[in-house]
Amino acid sequence: MSVIGGQDIARVRRRHLAALAYELELRGLTWRLAGPGESVLSVRGARSGRGAMVVATPTGDGWAYLWPCGGMADVTAAPQVADRLARLLG
Repeated sequence: MSVIGGQDIARVRRRHLAALAYELELRGLTWRLAGPGESVLSVRGARSGRGAMVVATPTGDGWAYLWPCGGMADVTAAPQVADRLARLLG
Protein backbone atom coordinates (compact mmCIF):
# COMPACT_ATOMS: atom_id res chain seq x y z
CA MET A 1 0.00 0.00 0.00
CA SER A 2 1.39 3.39 -0.96
CA VAL A 3 1.15 6.40 1.30
CA ILE A 4 -0.23 9.55 -0.29
CA GLY A 5 -0.56 13.00 1.17
CA GLY A 6 -3.72 14.80 2.20
CA GLN A 7 -3.92 16.89 -0.97
CA ASP A 8 -3.61 13.78 -3.12
CA ILE A 9 -6.33 12.04 -1.11
CA ALA A 10 -8.62 15.04 -1.59
CA ARG A 11 -7.94 15.09 -5.33
CA VAL A 12 -8.60 11.36 -5.73
CA ARG A 13 -11.74 11.64 -3.58
CA ARG A 14 -13.13 14.44 -5.77
CA ARG A 15 -12.34 12.42 -8.91
CA HIS A 16 -14.32 9.44 -7.59
CA LEU A 17 -17.23 11.64 -6.50
CA ALA A 18 -17.27 13.33 -9.93
CA ALA A 19 -17.46 9.92 -11.64
CA LEU A 20 -20.47 9.03 -9.50
CA ALA A 21 -22.06 12.45 -10.09
CA TYR A 22 -21.89 11.85 -13.84
CA GLU A 23 -23.74 8.55 -13.43
CA LEU A 24 -26.32 10.15 -11.13
CA GLU A 25 -27.12 12.84 -13.70
CA LEU A 26 -27.78 10.15 -16.30
CA ARG A 27 -30.45 8.79 -13.94
CA GLY A 28 -32.14 12.16 -13.37
CA LEU A 29 -30.75 12.84 -9.90
CA THR A 30 -29.34 16.20 -8.90
CA TRP A 31 -26.12 16.62 -6.95
CA ARG A 32 -23.61 19.08 -5.58
CA LEU A 33 -20.25 18.76 -3.90
CA ALA A 34 -20.39 19.87 -0.28
CA GLY A 35 -18.36 19.86 2.90
CA PRO A 36 -14.79 20.88 3.57
CA GLY A 37 -12.82 20.71 0.34
CA GLU A 38 -15.86 19.39 -1.52
CA SER A 39 -15.40 16.04 0.22
CA VAL A 40 -19.05 14.91 0.21
CA LEU A 41 -21.52 14.40 -2.63
CA SER A 42 -25.00 15.64 -1.76
CA VAL A 43 -27.56 13.81 -3.92
CA ARG A 44 -31.25 14.58 -4.32
CA GLY A 45 -34.08 12.78 -6.07
CA ALA A 46 -35.65 15.28 -8.49
CA ARG A 47 -39.23 14.05 -8.03
CA SER A 48 -39.20 12.88 -4.41
CA GLY A 49 -36.95 15.61 -3.00
CA ARG A 50 -35.29 12.99 -0.79
CA GLY A 51 -31.59 13.38 -0.29
CA ALA A 52 -28.51 11.49 0.78
CA MET A 53 -24.86 12.19 1.34
CA VAL A 54 -22.21 10.00 -0.28
CA VAL A 55 -18.54 9.86 0.62
CA ALA A 56 -15.61 8.22 -1.10
CA THR A 57 -13.08 6.79 1.32
CA PRO A 58 -9.83 4.89 1.05
CA THR A 59 -10.03 1.21 1.95
CA GLY A 60 -7.28 -1.32 2.51
CA ASP A 61 -6.98 -2.07 -1.19
CA GLY A 62 -8.62 0.84 -2.99
CA TRP A 63 -11.55 3.20 -2.56
CA ALA A 64 -15.22 2.73 -1.68
CA TYR A 65 -18.41 4.78 -1.76
CA LEU A 66 -20.46 4.92 1.45
CA TRP A 67 -24.05 6.14 1.67
CA PRO A 68 -27.00 5.89 4.11
CA CYS A 69 -28.83 2.65 4.93
CA GLY A 70 -25.58 0.69 5.03
CA GLY A 71 -24.63 1.31 1.42
CA MET A 72 -21.06 0.48 0.49
CA ALA A 73 -19.46 -0.38 -2.85
CA ASP A 74 -16.14 -0.18 -4.60
CA VAL A 75 -15.69 3.01 -6.65
CA THR A 76 -15.34 0.89 -9.80
CA ALA A 77 -19.07 0.16 -9.44
CA ALA A 78 -20.22 3.79 -9.93
CA PRO A 79 -23.01 2.86 -12.41
CA GLN A 80 -24.44 0.28 -10.02
CA VAL A 81 -24.16 2.69 -7.08
CA ALA A 82 -26.06 5.31 -9.10
CA ASP A 83 -28.78 2.73 -9.81
CA ARG A 84 -29.07 1.92 -6.10
CA LEU A 85 -29.22 5.58 -5.13
CA ALA A 86 -31.86 6.24 -7.79
CA ARG A 87 -34.02 3.51 -6.25
CA LEU A 88 -33.34 4.78 -2.72
CA LEU A 89 -34.17 8.39 -3.55
CA GLY A 90 -36.80 7.72 -6.23
